[in-house]
Amino acid sequence: MKRIFPFLSATTVAAFLVLGPSAAFAQQGLTWEQVKARFEISNPTLRADALSVDEMKAQEITAFLRPNPQFTAAADGTQIAPDHGHWTPLAGTQYQGNVSYLHERDRKRELRLAAAKEGTQISTSQHEDLQRTLLFTLRSAFVQTLQAKTVLEVAKDDLAYYDHIIQISRDRFNAGDIAQIDLDRIELLRVQYESEIQTAIVNLRTSKIQLLQLLDDRTPVEQFDVSGPFDFSDVLKPLEEFRQIALDGRPDLRAALQSLQQADTNHKLAEANGSTDPTFAGWYTWNPSFNNPYDQQTLGLSVSIPLRIFDKNQGEKRRTQIDIGRNQQLTEAARAQVFSDVDSAYAQVESDIALLKPYKAKYNDQATRVRDTVTYSYQNGGASLMDMLNAQSDYRTVQLAYLQLIGTYLTAAGQLNLAVGREVIQ
Repeated sequence: MKRIFPFLSATTVAAFLVLGPSAAFAQQGLTWEQVKARFEISNPTLRADALSVDEMKAQEITAFLRPNPQFTAAADGTQIAPDHGHWTPLAGTQYQGNVSYLHERDRKRELRLAAAKEGTQISTSQHEDLQRTLLFTLRSAFVQTLQAKTVLEVAKDDLAYYDHIIQISRDRFNAGDIAQIDLDRIELLRVQYESEIQTAIVNLRTSKIQLLQLLDDRTPVEQFDVSGPFDFSDVLKPLEEFRQIALDGRPDLRAALQSLQQADTNHKLAEANGSTDPTFAGWYTWNPSFNNPYDQQTLGLSVSIPLRIFDKNQGEKRRTQIDIGRNQQLTEAARAQVFSDVDSAYAQVESDIALLKPYKAKYNDQATRVRDTVTYSYQNGGASLMDMLNAQSDYRTVQLAYLQLIGTYLTAAGQLNLAVGREVIQ
């Protein structure tokens, strides 16, 4: 083929034959790991959600606060009007300072703190789950950009190849081998290749814009680029291994289990809140109005115990008990969702690999061989114009279908990573 079409570079020839990794086409740009690192630092949605975790952490301080003691200062017994000609307004005034404190029983503070910490753990897991979901969106945009780059480069090479066919046709026309109408038909078909290039340019810019939005990056589209392998791997681990990884690491399932634990703690707290909390008080009085004429300074103590006859926190106890059952059902639903997500994504990856294997092993080479053979035959007058155009059309159909299948596979691999909870397929 190199001898037949000397204008094609060796790299382009290899790309046509294999249509595998896009490294042959790609310019230097950000790798997936670099894009992911930037995303984790700069994505505003992710950063805002991280602040909600900090808010939950701050609520732990509030949950563990003790009740404040109460201080009361009072004065009583001041004479405000003369009586029988005597008016000594401050002689009988007594002054009193009172300090009281509510004592919480049954580990209420400790249970509030435990519930708050469990809330922080839930918020952390939910944040990781949001990151998991957004990373899938980022990965899809990254794959779409790689695919658009590859399609654009292939479209450009197809146009260069077709321009050579046009030149061959002009040479044959000048030699009198074909008619003017045949040459016109060949030249008119060039607009399809130009249209494909423009469509690929728009798709590439659109994919880059989506990536820049996720990265919260204001870099001009023309100056932004990504790079990475645009290929597939036919090695796939057993389904059970992916299931176990998902059960061990999916943050949404972990959040469901933590919510169940928090519901149990909240029920214990509701039980504790139904207990009685005494209030202890002590006061000092100066110049009290007691029968003891020498008792000028006195000390008093008291204990106040609410009689919880009607309100024993029955409603909250019942609600939290029901909430435990609700969270148990939600946990089972989350576990079932994990299996469903993993199985569906795994089946899609398996299907894509099954479709891609024959393309890489046979169809790509066959399409290239048929196109080159028919084109060579047309160049020497041994094939008709329709045969040559059909061979070129079939080649383009095969190569674009292969590239689309690789994009579908990479998206499905990202879906499997999403289902499992971490990157198990790079």
